[in-house]
Amino acid sequence: MESEDKSNKITPDRREGSTAMLAGLFLLMFAISAQAQWVMVGRAVAGRVQRMTQKSGGGGYDVATVILQAVPGRVYDTAVKTLENHSDVTITQQDSKQGKIEFRKGKLVAGLRVSPLGEKLTQLVIASSVSDATQSSATPLVLEGVLRVCQEMKVECSVQSE
Repeated sequence: MESEDKSNKITPDRREGSTAMLAGLFLLMFAISAQAQWVMVGRAVAGRVQRMTQKSGGGGYDVATVILQAVPGRVYDTAVKTLENHSDVTITQQDSKQGKIEFRKGKLVAGLRVSPLGEKLTQLVIASSVSDATQSSATPLVLEGVLRVCQEMKVECSVQSE
């Protein structure tokens, strides 16, 4: 009786394993490619401060966002330091792990979030609410702070027109 070498035969189990491995490899390559493309897009828009506002009789909101070519932890630390250096601004809550800072200046309240997009790419989002159409927004104050953070980090930022 001849002995068959089964180690080189492609069995249904091996075929399924190979297919799963190839699919996994494809997904990994796709994820790496998508991450690299996101980082390239982020770098292309870095430094552009964009703002969105709405005011109505019952209130509204004011939001600003910017992408910085900088390490997220350093952006957060600089934002905290910048806010602490303003005697008329009170930090009401902060969470360095989530990259969140909430603060107020008089009756104006605002929040800031630092989100990592890459090793040296960071998104900074600032939002404030407006309780009625006559109340001024905290975002101009925050925009000034963002531009100050950019300046301290030696990152060029500019406010985009609405």
